[in-house]
Amino acid sequence: MNEQEFFELAAGYALNALEPDDRAAFEHALRQHPEWAERVDADIAAAASLAEAVREELPPLTARSTLLARIAATPQTGVDPAPDADVFGHHAFAAAVPPRPPLPDTDAVPPRVDPTPSTSVVQAVSRRNWTRGLFALAASLVLLVTLGWGAASINEFVNRPPAVAALAEIESAPDAQSITAEVTGGGIATAHWSESLGKAVLVSSNLPGISADEEFEMWVVDADGAVSAGTFAAGDEQSTVLLDAAVAEGDVIALTVETAGGSPTGQPTSDPIVAIPTA
Repeated sequence: MNEQEFFELAAGYALNALEPDDRAAFEHALRQHPEWAERVDADIAAAASLAEAVREELPPLTARSTLLARIAATPQTGVDPAPDADVFGHHAFAAAVPPRPPLPDTDAVPPRVDPTPSTSVVQAVSRRNWTRGLFALAASLVLLVTLGWGAASINEFVNRPPAVAALAEIESAPDAQSITAEVTGGGIATAHWSESLGKAVLVSSNLPGISADEEFEMWVVDADGAVSAGTFAAGDEQSTVLLDAAVAEGDVIALTVETAGGSPTGQPTSDPIVAIPTA
């Protein structure tokens, strides 16, 4: 699983909505890449903030009285009867004939009068309207959070360190490989490399403590000897470092403890605390 696929599943993992297979693959990738845990924590925090933002609301106590008052104030007017047709074609003659009294309509159906809605009906209508409003509010919050995290993700992508960018490039390569090994004195180190790219990245966590005048130095070891691939200082629990040397199949990526600035001789001065073969 590469970095992009991991980030696409992070929101689903935070919402506990992944299928068992996807969840297992996601957690395996998280163990292999502890530096991605920050994104997972951010998605979990966003999901928690959305859950806390929406609370249950009851309709106001005045809803029933307000509705009944509006019903009572609405005029109940009948329909005006249509004017009699001018059968004779002469308005004066038609006006002189007195109108006959209307006959009672024995088949007429009395108008239906709907009963006043009960309190439970009024409350149900009001509650449904409130619920729709809350759903709309929740959808708006989700959109805002999504846009906010999207902007933050773009900013993180543009400003990510070179080592993180190189790691993503390596993992997208068709010949990407990685090996994790335990470090002497404590901690673990994972080497990621691609022979086609000629690049390698070392991801380490919980390395053993060293003095202030010492640094960790990386080496690429082949049949001709060891070549320094750069140094990095201790301090952070997790370190992601791009090796400053090309890596080919069969080389060994090693890590030693040297004086600050690197070995003065250009060669390791101590035994490696971890050595990872790429063959």
